[in-house]
Amino acid sequence: MTVEERADGEPAAPGDLPAAEAHGTDPAPLDVVVVTGLSGAGKNTAGRVLEDLGFFVVDNLPPALLQPMVELGARGDVHRFAAVVDVRSRAFSSDLQESIRLLAEAGHRPRVVYVHARNEVLIRRYESNRREHPLQGSGRLADGIEAERELLTGIAGEADLWVDTSDLNVHQLRATLESAFVDHDAPPQVVATVLSFGFKYGLPLDADLVVDARFLPNPHWVPELRPMTGRDAEVRDYVLGQDHAGEFLDEYMKVLGLLLPGYRREGKRYLTLAVGCTGGKHRSVAIAEEFARRLTAEGVAANARHRDLGRE
Repeated sequence: MTVEERADGEPAAPGDLPAAEAHGTDPAPLDVVVVTGLSGAGKNTAGRVLEDLGFFVVDNLPPALLQPMVELGARGDVHRFAAVVDVRSRAFSSDLQESIRLLAEAGHRPRVVYVHARNEVLIRRYESNRREHPLQGSGRLADGIEAERELLTGIAGEADLWVDTSDLNVHQLRATLESAFVDHDAPPQVVATVLSFGFKYGLPLDADLVVDARFLPNPHWVPELRPMTGRDAEVRDYVLGQDHAGEFLDEYMKVLGLLLPGYRREGKRYLTLAVGCTGGKHRSVAIAEEFARRLTAEGVAANARHRDLGRE
């Protein structure tokens, strides 16, 4: 093994080397998506869609920082990186094209999404938000749009995917990007949070579905179970062993089996299933844990959280 030298001629210590070199491995290449295009055309919305698809997304990243950010991500646990790049200077186009070229030479897989829309649509969007175009200056809104189109001519011509959002709603934009960046053998999944709560503390504001577990006998009235929670095996077995508990779980899983494909189709990526009992300590906790377990067994990314556990 050879010993690296620093610029001052001294042997380099392991801490002087980048993390990947210190371990003797090269950083893995990343899938990189650069979202750019006309201001007001929906670049930030496209970035949020990519984030839902599992990309690590950075908004408004200057072109000069694109390569350092990708290299940093490659040395960590980032596998898919996306950057929304906006107009910031007249050197924008050439800087971005150079950064993309360097990424490709480094072994990464950069792709460019160019988001645009018709002039009248962009003008209407800007006027509805009462915003000025970043390149408008002292001129008209239409002048700023035309200046931006001219500025982006180079990168637009090299884009891998053009997306015209003039006549697209959010769901259609999502479907367009999913068709380009989702492995069709593994469609994007809904991420489910099963949240237990106590009705006496109020309904969770972010709940999509609410389940009432108060039809089951309350372990609170069993002296030996009262100090325990739904996470304890004794309470879990007591709750799940009640008449109709298993049947209820089976039937509601069938309901979720009908809902989840529809949520995927409509572009909904996050689901909060709230399970309530009186205090959020026993029944709702046990049922929420069981829902999360069953959803996970069905291939759904699910986790259980307990809003009011320990509140009493």
